[in-house]
Order: sequence, then structure tokens, then C-alpha cells
Amino acid sequence: MTAVPTSKPSTTPDRTFALTKRLFVYRPGLFVFNLLMWGLFHTAPALITLAVSRVFGQLDAAEVLRKGGQSVAPAIAGAWIFVGWFALVRAGRFGIFYGAFRAFIEIWYTLDALLRRNLLGYLLTARGSRRLPDTPAEAVSRFRDDVEDVAGYIEVWIDSLGILVFSLVAITLMARVDPMITLLVCAPLLLMVAFVQKLSPTIRAYRRRMREATARVTDFVGETFGAVSAVKLAAREDGMVAHLKKLGETRRHAALRDVLLTELIRGVNSNMVNIAVGLVLLLGANKIRGGALEVADFVLFIGLLPRLTGSMGFFGDAIARHRRTGVSYDRMTRLLQDAPDTDIVAHHPTYLHAEPPVPPAAPPELPLEELRVSGLTATFESGLGVRNASFTVRQGEFVVVTGRIGSGKSTLLRALLGLIPAQAGTVQWNGQPVEDPASFLVPPRTAYTSQIPSLFSDSLRENVLSGSGEDRLGRAVRLAVLEPDLAQLPQGLDTPVGARGVKLSGGQMQRTAVARMLARDADLLVFDDVSSALDARTEAQLWDGLFAETDATCLVVSHRRAALSRADRIVLMQDGRIVDGGTLEQLLGRSAEMRALWAEDEQS
Repeated sequence: MTAVPTSKPSTTPDRTFALTKRLFVYRPGLFVFNLLMWGLFHTAPALITLAVSRVFGQLDAAEVLRKGGQSVAPAIAGAWIFVGWFALVRAGRFGIFYGAFRAFIEIWYTLDALLRRNLLGYLLTARGSRRLPDTPAEAVSRFRDDVEDVAGYIEVWIDSLGILVFSLVAITLMARVDPMITLLVCAPLLLMVAFVQKLSPTIRAYRRRMREATARVTDFVGETFGAVSAVKLAAREDGMVAHLKKLGETRRHAALRDVLLTELIRGVNSNMVNIAVGLVLLLGANKIRGGALEVADFVLFIGLLPRLTGSMGFFGDAIARHRRTGVSYDRMTRLLQDAPDTDIVAHHPTYLHAEPPVPPAAPPELPLEELRVSGLTATFESGLGVRNASFTVRQGEFVVVTGRIGSGKSTLLRALLGLIPAQAGTVQWNGQPVEDPASFLVPPRTAYTSQIPSLFSDSLRENVLSGSGEDRLGRAVRLAVLEPDLAQLPQGLDTPVGARGVKLSGGQMQRTAVARMLARDADLLVFDDVSSALDARTEAQLWDGLFAETDATCLVVSHRRAALSRADRIVLMQDGRIVDGGTLEQLLGRSAEMRALWAEDEQS
């Protein structure tokens, strides 16, 4: 996969709500259970505060009865009843928390897994070419950071019902005691919510810049580790470090702005709490002194107020979370490029509590008789590419695509296989149109080795097998002419190849990729100039062994004589077009371009 530019419309608030709603209905029972459990958990403090207030009320009543010479037993008994109420709700809240926390962990990891499954699933299985719009490190950031942001936003919704109920209960109880104090307390909190709403565009912008800056640092670090040898040979260590410092400084500034804005919002929330508490203390104390407010009511205010102000702060933070989640949905949508919006939150099994099913069987065998390409056109924004390319490959043939550097050879193969999008043309397998080459032209139909192989940071054995059976290993290594190298490697097949195969030579990397291709049976073998890093003797061994032990059908990009001499047919390309085709003898007889290529290879 390669990075290509693309654009998507920004996430609107309505779209953010709609996508999140689709997540909630994935496990509706679990979501409703979370709402109820956390609703009880967040509402319980109102009942606890009310019980404490009633205890003080009963004690006041007992004092009045004592001064009047009456029995205080009923009031004391009432106080003990509310103490029991307090203890029961307090203890019950611990039990509710245990159940609510387990349910929350369940829904968090379920939806987290669903989002990642959808992102990866689309990239691997969607029709057409799957090219990353940005770097691999940026894609990893979206799988990690943006998915976690959405999961955090889900937590806001789960908490919201209980906090809203608590807020309504608290405001109702406080308003019944003193509407004016309640209004004065709530007014600054509502202003704080409006303040956060006003900052929404800035919140989105700062979060987006911070994510992009982080991705650039991650990408540069990854690319640096993959190019250590090139950096050392060019003596560019100081330049690389300086550039990393520059990227780090940019990220630090972006992260600092994002964090400072977040802390500003939290600071406003805290100050609103202090202002509200101060108002209650000032007004409440004067009213108690004047006898207009009872101690029990004052206790009710003081008990409900901190959590009420915290609840108002929660809703202000929820608005900020909503904006940041919109950024995360935007970034995930960009990663999937042409996918429908709902694919991000599509419903699929996640198998968190069960073994996944057996993978589907390989596609049905359709032994190759003829591959026909007609009018294939695939161009880039620069205008380079291939145009109106037509050729055929028949069973058992060795077809070589040749031409000068930049003539479009590799682009032709990649467009044929669906690795890059084609603007026009058809591909037919045994006379039947191939609607989606990217998903059809895979083993056991075709196997492909690129010009620059992609190896994993694992052992040589695992890079060759890549999930294939061990019984294929020896044959694949032998046909790829890797056996002489195994004696020189310290651990043979178990030798770690390093990041992107950095511990292997160029020829070893190419032959490892060839062995990986040969470890799986395929009707058509597609080689993109894999002999470019091989000496003439090794290349001859590769082709000789392949045709001595197999009846392979091959489509090969090459300008080397070892391949051209063996070719049944040669496809000659120039400036993105197929300009001639035939046997080597025919082309040398009539094509000046072919004679020039042949002469150049002799000189090299």
C-alpha cells in the first residue's frame, strides 16, 4: 500500500450523533444495562445527601420537642431511620459500582474491537485497490488514538443519563428550599456551558493539529529505523536528528495548545464550583442567621452543590468531547477513503467470548487457460502511467514485459492486479471478466513479488511461510536459490531479517520474496523485476530451477538477457504504451528500441 492524497467532507455534529447511535444499538441490551447501572450510581448521592439532611432535620425537631418538654423519642427514631437509609444507599452504591464497572468494561472493549475490526476489514477486503491515504504510521495512529477517542465519547453517553437525573433531582430539591439561591448557583454554570460551546471550533482545530503532528513524528521515527544504513552511508545523522527535533517541537506546541485548552475548560469548571459554593455560603449563612433557612436545608444545599457543579462541568466537557470525536470520525473516514460512512460502525461479530469461526476456504479453482488484458489505462496526477495496454498470457507461457526505466512496466502489473486503480480497460480470466482484480487475482490464481519486497521483522522462515505449511518450505527455498545463503546466515532459516529485511542483502531480500511466493501454489506467477539485484548466474539458476520442477505460467518485468532469452513472448513498452510484441528474434529484427535495450544489457 502507498500513500495517496484524498479528501473527505468534515464530520458534522449530526453525523457524529448518527455514527455513535449505530454503536449503541450494536449491543442494545448491554448499552441499556450500562445506562441503568450508571444512572443508579450517579443518582445515589442525591438520596444520600437527602438522608443526611433529614437526619439534621430530625435532630432539630428533637431539640424543639425537648425545649417544649415533649418526648424526643419519635424524632430520634426518625433520625435513626434516615441513618439506616444513608447506610443502605451507601452500601448499595458499592455493589452497583461493581456491576456497572464490569458492564462498562464489556461495552468499551466490545465497541473498541468493533471499530478496529471494521477499519482493518475494509482495508483488507474491500473491492478495488486499497491504498493508504497517508503513511502507515498515520494509519496506526487512527487505529489507536482515534478509536480510543470514540470509546471515550461512548463513556460520556453512558454517564450522561445518571448525571442528568441527578442534576434534575438536585435542582428540584434546592429550588423547593430557595429558588433564588438555586438560580444564582446555576447561572454561572450555564454560562460555562455556553463558553465551551463557543470554543468548539478551536477545540476541533487544536485536536486535529495535535493528532497530525503526532503522526508525523511517529512516521519519521519508523522511516528512520527502516533506513538506518542509508542514513549512515550518507553521513546524515545530524540532519536526521535536527529534523526529528523540529518535528518534535511542532508536536510539542500542538500538544501544548490542546492540553492548555483542555485545562482551561477544567479550570473554568473548578472556578464555577468555587463561585457557586461561595454564593451558597454567603447567602445561606445570612438566611440561617435570620431564621429563613433551616440547618437541614443548608446541609442539603452544601451536600448537593459540589456534585451539581461537577455535573454542569461534565456537560461542558461533553461538548468538547463531542467536537474531538468528530475529528476522530473524520480521520477514520479518511483512512477508509471511498467507504460509506456507516462502514466505520457497521455491525459484525467480534468474538470476544468465543472462538472465531474457521476462515473461509480458498476461492474456487479456475485453472488458468488465458489471461487477456484489453485497453488497460492507469494514470497518475502527474500524467505518467500506462494507456490502452492490451496483451495476453496463455497457460505455460513465459511472458516478459520490458522497456526503459519509466516506461510504465511496474505500473502495468500493479494496475492489472488491482493494486492501483485503473481508469479504463478490462481483465479477463479464461474469457470471463474479472470485476475486482484486487480480490480475484490472489492465490491460488496468482502470486506476486514486487520490485522492492516488503519483509517483516521476523525470522527468515516466517517471512517465507507467511502462514503456509512447513511441507512447502524446502521446495520454495530451493527454487528461490536461497540454499547457498542459509549456510552463511548465523541461524539459517531462523535468522531474524530485521526491520524490512535490513539484515539481508538486496539479492537475499528478493529471493526471500520469491520463496514466499512459491510457498503457495498459484497458476500465474507475476515477477516485477525481481532479478535486478541478482548476478547473471543466480538469475539463470532461478529460471532454470523454476521451469525444471514446475510448469509455471509467468508474467515477468525484466530487461535482463536471462529472462528475455527464455521468453515465449516479449511485450515492449515505451512512454506508457505497448509499442510492440513478439518473440525476441522478431523484435530484434524489426525494433530499434529492442535492439538498443539488448545492447545496453550486454554492456552492463
